[in-house]
Amino acid sequence: MLLASADPMAFNWLPFVTTIVVFGIVFFVLAFSVWPKIDKGLDERSQKILHEIESAEAARVTAAAKQKEFEQKLAEGLEQSARMIREAKAEAVRLGDEIRARSEADLSERARRAAEEIDGARRLAVSELEAHAAALAVAIAGRILQRELKPADNQRIVEESLAGMSAKRG
Repeated sequence: MLLASADPMAFNWLPFVTTIVVFGIVFFVLAFSVWPKIDKGLDERSQKILHEIESAEAARVTAAAKQKEFEQKLAEGLEQSARMIREAKAEAVRLGDEIRARSEADLSERARRAAEEIDGARRLAVSELEAHAAALAVAIAGRILQRELKPADNQRIVEESLAGMSAKRG
Protein backbone atom coordinates (compact mmCIF):
# COMPACT_ATOMS: atom_id res chain seq x y z
CA MET A 1 0.00 0.00 0.00
CA LEU A 2 1.93 2.71 -1.34
CA LEU A 3 -0.88 5.16 -1.73
CA ALA A 4 -2.41 4.98 1.66
CA SER A 5 -0.34 5.66 4.66
CA ALA A 6 -1.17 6.40 8.22
CA ASP A 7 1.17 9.35 8.53
CA PRO A 8 -0.11 12.41 6.65
CA MET A 9 3.39 13.85 6.66
CA ALA A 10 4.99 10.85 5.12
CA PHE A 11 6.47 11.41 1.68
CA ASN A 12 5.10 9.29 -1.15
CA TRP A 13 7.24 9.07 -4.25
CA LEU A 14 4.69 7.74 -6.66
CA PRO A 15 2.19 10.62 -6.47
CA PHE A 16 5.11 13.06 -6.59
CA VAL A 17 6.68 11.58 -9.71
CA THR A 18 3.29 11.13 -11.37
CA THR A 19 2.43 14.77 -10.71
CA ILE A 20 5.82 15.89 -12.10
CA VAL A 21 5.46 13.74 -15.24
CA VAL A 22 1.86 14.88 -15.88
CA PHE A 23 2.90 18.50 -15.27
CA GLY A 24 5.84 18.12 -17.68
CA ILE A 25 3.65 16.57 -20.41
CA VAL A 26 0.98 19.23 -20.01
CA PHE A 27 3.68 21.94 -19.94
CA PHE A 28 5.33 20.69 -23.16
CA VAL A 29 2.00 20.24 -24.94
CA LEU A 30 0.90 23.74 -23.90
CA ALA A 31 4.34 25.26 -24.63
CA PHE A 32 4.51 23.89 -28.17
CA SER A 33 0.91 23.96 -29.30
CA VAL A 34 -1.15 26.46 -27.26
CA TRP A 35 1.33 29.18 -26.16
CA PRO A 36 2.56 29.97 -29.68
CA LYS A 37 -1.06 30.53 -30.80
CA ILE A 38 -1.80 32.73 -27.76
CA ASP A 39 1.49 34.60 -28.23
CA LYS A 40 0.77 35.10 -31.93
CA GLY A 41 -2.77 36.35 -31.14
CA LEU A 42 -1.43 38.77 -28.53
CA ASP A 43 1.23 40.06 -30.96
CA GLU A 44 -1.39 40.55 -33.68
CA ARG A 45 -3.67 42.35 -31.24
CA SER A 46 -0.78 44.50 -30.07
CA GLN A 47 0.10 45.38 -33.69
CA LYS A 48 -3.54 46.15 -34.41
CA ILE A 49 -3.79 48.44 -31.36
CA LEU A 50 -0.53 50.18 -32.31
CA HIS A 51 -1.79 50.64 -35.87
CA GLU A 52 -5.09 52.06 -34.59
CA ILE A 53 -3.20 54.41 -32.24
CA GLU A 54 -1.02 55.58 -35.15
CA SER A 55 -4.13 56.05 -37.34
CA ALA A 56 -5.86 57.97 -34.57
CA GLU A 57 -2.77 60.16 -34.08
CA ALA A 58 -2.57 60.83 -37.83
CA ALA A 59 -6.30 61.64 -37.88
CA ARG A 60 -5.83 63.97 -34.89
CA VAL A 61 -2.94 65.75 -36.63
CA THR A 62 -4.99 66.04 -39.83
CA ALA A 63 -8.00 67.31 -37.89
CA ALA A 64 -5.83 69.85 -36.06
CA ALA A 65 -4.40 71.05 -39.39
CA LYS A 66 -7.90 71.29 -40.88
CA GLN A 67 -9.13 73.15 -37.80
CA LYS A 68 -6.20 75.57 -38.00
CA GLU A 69 -6.87 76.09 -41.73
CA PHE A 70 -10.58 76.65 -41.00
CA GLU A 71 -9.80 79.13 -38.23
CA GLN A 72 -7.38 80.97 -40.52
CA LYS A 73 -9.99 81.14 -43.29
CA LEU A 74 -12.59 82.27 -40.77
CA ALA A 75 -10.27 85.01 -39.52
CA GLU A 76 -9.57 86.08 -43.11
CA GLY A 77 -13.31 86.12 -43.83
CA LEU A 78 -14.00 88.19 -40.73
CA GLU A 79 -11.21 90.58 -41.64
CA GLN A 80 -12.46 90.87 -45.21
CA SER A 81 -16.04 91.49 -44.08
CA ALA A 82 -14.86 94.13 -41.58
CA ARG A 83 -12.82 95.79 -44.34
CA MET A 84 -15.82 95.73 -46.69
CA ILE A 85 -18.02 97.28 -43.99
CA ARG A 86 -15.43 100.01 -43.35
CA GLU A 87 -15.18 100.71 -47.08
CA ALA A 88 -18.98 100.82 -47.43
CA LYS A 89 -19.27 103.23 -44.49
CA ALA A 90 -16.53 105.44 -45.93
CA GLU A 91 -18.25 105.42 -49.32
CA ALA A 92 -21.58 106.29 -47.70
CA VAL A 93 -19.98 109.18 -45.81
CA ARG A 94 -18.26 110.38 -48.98
CA LEU A 95 -21.51 110.20 -50.99
CA GLY A 96 -23.40 111.95 -48.18
CA ASP A 97 -20.82 114.75 -48.10
CA GLU A 98 -20.91 115.04 -51.89
CA ILE A 99 -24.72 115.21 -51.96
CA ARG A 100 -24.72 117.72 -49.09
CA ALA A 101 -22.15 119.90 -50.88
CA ARG A 102 -24.16 119.79 -54.11
CA SER A 103 -27.36 120.64 -52.23
CA GLU A 104 -25.71 123.53 -50.42
CA ALA A 105 -24.24 124.86 -53.68
CA ASP A 106 -27.62 124.56 -55.42
CA LEU A 107 -29.38 126.24 -52.51
CA SER A 108 -26.78 129.00 -52.44
CA GLU A 109 -27.16 129.57 -56.19
CA ARG A 110 -30.94 129.69 -55.90
CA ALA A 111 -30.73 132.13 -53.01
CA ARG A 112 -28.31 134.33 -54.97
CA ARG A 113 -30.59 134.34 -58.04
CA ALA A 114 -33.66 135.05 -55.89
CA ALA A 115 -31.81 137.91 -54.18
CA GLU A 116 -30.80 139.33 -57.60
CA GLU A 117 -34.38 139.05 -58.86
CA ILE A 118 -35.72 140.68 -55.71
CA ASP A 119 -33.10 143.45 -55.93
CA GLY A 120 -33.92 144.02 -59.63
CA ALA A 121 -37.64 144.09 -58.90
CA ARG A 122 -37.04 146.49 -55.98
CA ARG A 123 -34.96 148.80 -58.17
CA LEU A 124 -37.60 148.71 -60.89
CA ALA A 125 -40.38 149.38 -58.37
CA VAL A 126 -38.43 152.24 -56.79
CA SER A 127 -37.67 153.67 -60.22
CA GLU A 128 -41.31 153.46 -61.27
CA LEU A 129 -42.41 154.90 -57.93
CA GLU A 130 -39.97 157.77 -58.26
CA ALA A 131 -41.14 158.46 -61.82
CA HIS A 132 -44.76 158.34 -60.77
CA ALA A 133 -44.07 160.53 -57.71
CA ALA A 134 -42.21 163.07 -59.87
CA ALA A 135 -45.00 163.15 -62.43
CA LEU A 136 -47.51 163.54 -59.66
CA ALA A 137 -45.46 166.30 -58.05
CA VAL A 138 -45.19 168.16 -61.36
CA ALA A 139 -48.92 167.81 -61.94
CA ILE A 140 -49.65 169.09 -58.47
CA ALA A 141 -47.16 171.93 -58.88
CA GLY A 142 -48.72 172.81 -62.22
CA ARG A 143 -52.15 172.97 -60.75
CA ILE A 144 -50.84 175.05 -57.89
CA LEU A 145 -49.28 177.54 -60.25
CA GLN A 146 -52.37 177.48 -62.37
CA ARG A 147 -50.45 177.20 -65.44
CA GLU A 148 -49.85 174.55 -67.82
CA LEU A 149 -46.41 173.36 -68.64
CA LYS A 150 -45.26 172.37 -72.02
CA PRO A 151 -44.39 168.67 -72.46
CA ALA A 152 -40.67 169.48 -72.77
CA ASP A 153 -40.77 171.49 -69.52
CA ASN A 154 -42.65 168.65 -67.86
CA GLN A 155 -40.03 166.09 -68.93
CA ARG A 156 -37.17 168.33 -67.75
CA ILE A 157 -38.74 168.85 -64.31
CA VAL A 158 -39.30 165.05 -63.91
CA GLU A 159 -35.68 164.29 -64.76
CA GLU A 160 -34.40 166.97 -62.38
CA SER A 161 -36.62 165.60 -59.62
CA LEU A 162 -35.42 162.03 -60.23
CA ALA A 163 -31.81 163.14 -60.17
CA GLY A 164 -32.39 164.99 -56.93
CA MET A 165 -34.09 162.01 -55.28
CA SER A 166 -31.37 159.63 -56.44
CA ALA A 167 -28.71 161.94 -55.03
CA LYS A 168 -30.48 162.09 -51.64
CA ARG A 169 -30.97 158.30 -51.53
CA GLY A 170 -27.51 157.32 -52.81
